[in-house]
Amino acid sequence: MTQVMLYLKHFPVDGAVKDGTSTAVSGLAAGLAANGAEVTVLSEGPERRSHADPRGYAIECFRNPIPGRSFALAPELKAHVRDRLAGRRGMCLVNGMFHPSVYALGRWLRRTGVAYVVAPHDPYDGVVFRRNPHLKWPYWLVFERRLLARAAAVQVLDTRHGECLRRLGVATRVLETDNGIAPERVPEEASLRWSAAHAPARFVFLGRIDAYNKGLDTLIDAYARLRGRSDARLTLQGPDWGDRARLERRAGRAGVAGRVDFRGPDYARAAPEILAEHDVFCLPSRFEGFSLAALEAMLAARVLLVSERAGIARHVEASGCGVTVSPTVEGVAVGLDGLLRRRDAWREMGLRGRRYALARLRWDGIAAQLLRQYERLLARP
Repeated sequence: MTQVMLYLKHFPVDGAVKDGTSTAVSGLAAGLAANGAEVTVLSEGPERRSHADPRGYAIECFRNPIPGRSFALAPELKAHVRDRLAGRRGMCLVNGMFHPSVYALGRWLRRTGVAYVVAPHDPYDGVVFRRNPHLKWPYWLVFERRLLARAAAVQVLDTRHGECLRRLGVATRVLETDNGIAPERVPEEASLRWSAAHAPARFVFLGRIDAYNKGLDTLIDAYARLRGRSDARLTLQGPDWGDRARLERRAGRAGVAGRVDFRGPDYARAAPEILAEHDVFCLPSRFEGFSLAALEAMLAARVLLVSERAGIARHVEASGCGVTVSPTVEGVAVGLDGLLRRRDAWREMGLRGRRYALARLRWDGIAAQLLRQYERLLARP
């Protein structure tokens, strides 16, 4: 039996995932376990705890007295991995980018003789380096590039993300995969509802309120261009990453403050349930790995407007459930206006996306393909 360990420092020990990266790690762990792998998710926190997820994988949290970003790993974590993987058939998937603990674990795994794969979850696109370049470029040159170059493979969410690595001089093997669906999060089709054709259209962004990454400043400016031509409303909902107040002021300056609703996260409800209260999911990201929120919008049979830079863009195009746009004010405004003109097709578009996702983007199938690739990596010298 192949052993796979997945490291994500902040993964919740009780499995109650809230952020996108934890959700992706949880889904992949369950999918790998369903395909016969022995799976453990590794994390670090203020105390040592263990938990058995009902979907077949273990969660082991190791005490690390240093919170946040640090090169210091929990000593018990290293002992646990060494005892179970050193000299045996197994590997570790380290999740994250530009994070000291990810580099530290990769370096230690290599020295211990354990194969590791890096899953950054976002692309190393040039746009990524434009924010805090004085910090990211030195870290890239000293740590990140070395982590990736020494890995058995880099797991990416789009072929284009592998091309970004090549442009940066990283020749490590690339494993391309998708993010998937957790069956327990899929609403019944009979429960879905659509707004009346005469009601104001409802646009929504669901995710962290991060203006630069998610392009929320672009979305507000593009939405403002519809003023006077549409009574559509826009909702931005999710945890504030420090940009909410600035975006509220931007909406005020654009003259749409009264038509843009800002809401905090609602962890009591599944994302598809929240998204079903709206008509069009908007994701104009400057850079994006895949977007589980967009996938959950497909499950809710909503229409999508997504940045062409997102890994899920190819699935939006293939299913016909929405439009892909350049992450610019002009591109997003044209996309929103075009969707409003096709409102009578929204129900059928949404259902096409939902059926496509249910048929092609399930964690069990995605994990089966990945497990075969992991086993081929382990068979190499």
